[in-house]
Amino acid sequence: MSLFDGMPGDPSYAKPDTQTDLRQRPLAERMRPRTLEEFVGQEHLLAPGKALRVQLESDDANSMILWGPPGVGKTTLAKIIAHTTQATFIEFSAVVSGIKEIKQVMSEADTAASSGMRTILFIDEIHRFNRSQQDAFLPYVERGAIRLIGATTENPSFELNAALLSRCRVYVLEALTDEQILQLVQNALAEKERGLGGFGITAGDDVLHMIASYANGDVRRAYNALEAATRLAASLGVEQLDSKLLGDALQQKTLLYDKSGEEHYNLISALHKSIRNSDPDAALYWLARMLRSGEDPMYLARRLVRMAVEDIGLAAPEALNLTLSARDAMDFLGSPEGDLALAQAAAYLALAPKSNALYTAYGAVTRDVEQTRAEPVPLHLRNAPTRLMESLDYGKGYRYAHDEHGAVSDMECLPPGLIGRRYYQPTDRGREKMLQQRMEEIANIRKRNRT
Repeated sequence: MSLFDGMPGDPSYAKPDTQTDLRQRPLAERMRPRTLEEFVGQEHLLAPGKALRVQLESDDANSMILWGPPGVGKTTLAKIIAHTTQATFIEFSAVVSGIKEIKQVMSEADTAASSGMRTILFIDEIHRFNRSQQDAFLPYVERGAIRLIGATTENPSFELNAALLSRCRVYVLEALTDEQILQLVQNALAEKERGLGGFGITAGDDVLHMIASYANGDVRRAYNALEAATRLAASLGVEQLDSKLLGDALQQKTLLYDKSGEEHYNLISALHKSIRNSDPDAALYWLARMLRSGEDPMYLARRLVRMAVEDIGLAAPEALNLTLSARDAMDFLGSPEGDLALAQAAAYLALAPKSNALYTAYGAVTRDVEQTRAEPVPLHLRNAPTRLMESLDYGKGYRYAHDEHGAVSDMECLPPGLIGRRYYQPTDRGREKMLQQRMEEIANIRKRNRT
């Protein structure tokens, strides 16, 4: 028996599309778009005339890699190809399938190609195969025996064999917006044939917005939340979803909130001020509240980086490196594992010595840049790479610091109109205490060099 038997594209293949089968599938599977017209999102690739749309409509035989976060339509696009192409479509997941099975399919596809048959091989989570396993695809892709469609959540540049990558077009899919997810859950709640319309349950815009916010760009997550809440409401005889029932359905406290609403700004304000006030317990609490509420972890990572430069600054300059590392760990691990990296950064920021001296100094500098005349660079600070510039006194009077006592000269470096202005005034906290001492040392050296 061939592995091609019973596959989409085989005449004997029958899709389980009875109403009973539909009801047994998860909502995300039932509501999966069947055509490009039903597909929502990825307009940068699928709008009329865009690259991927043209490739699908022309049944282009080139292999491709679909790269994007979970729940944005990678598998759905592959299934749409299965319904529109004139090729045999075979689907594998690198999570559960071995390369041995796939090699057998590719060998059969090679034989079929000699008879004019085409095979599309879809590999979900293709990055799970190591580079030597990925090598197995190369000869079949290269001679056109198979058209490979790989889906991955990881950067193909790092995870896929360069030789394989060079033979595929890479399409980058983006997380769905809250508005797009809101449209999809509204349709699912009303749709009677494939959706939840048969329950006769309604939901206010506030609850649907909560679900869209909670999904964080992943429509599968939104569908799972909506279905759980709807089924719970039906079992309780409730006709309209509210935020409490939604929280109960998700088996967590109702912490969901609109990421663009007032509560979002209240919570981030509480986190920032707790860190500024050196309160690690409160900082961890507000961070956890936001994460559990469905906030985008990378938004929180960006805010922690900002706090490192705004509230800690040079009092503990390592805070910036730590928060950037936490951001990278969050990006690498995802949630919930990466949450601990953000918690570590938040606790450190709260305990670190605080200084807004650099923040204040830079603010004063930008005000002077905006409000004072843009004076020309003093001649002694200009470079003189040509004889003409040297004849115009470019660089004249420049004093090379390394030739001066203490490697400090008393040369003025500000424009004439700003001479004597002092912007950065370090505190006596943390590393800035040493910087303050260094500034005093520099001032004394300059004073000695003038005499």
